[in-house]
Amino acid sequence: MTGEKTDSRTRAAADLPAWVSAVAAGTEVALHIQPGARRSAVLGVHAGRLKVAIQSPPVEGRANGALVEFLAAALKVPRRQIALVAGERSRDKRVELRGVDPDTVARVLAPPDGTD
Repeated sequence: MTGEKTDSRTRAAADLPAWVSAVAAGTEVALHIQPGARRSAVLGVHAGRLKVAIQSPPVEGRANGALVEFLAAALKVPRRQIALVAGERSRDKRVELRGVDPDTVARVLAPPDGTD
């Protein structure tokens, strides 16, 4: 024994996929968005980011709004708990999920092929 203590948050953070980060307010998710898709869905992982198809086109913020709606429905949280923190006009985005546990986010939004 080395005498080092490992709390559950440190241990859990090591087990999280690269696209999920624990932050003071809850969880931050790194996303790669594919707007204008036939349907909104989690597709997999692209360059360390969760790849999400969004049905709405990238016009006048519609895809960003649809992304927030998609995440709110998937995680069963109010839209007001979701904030776009980076990437308003980019396919690569960072979203903060206030009051949402990182483990829950990783489990609910896990890609269908099981990749991290």
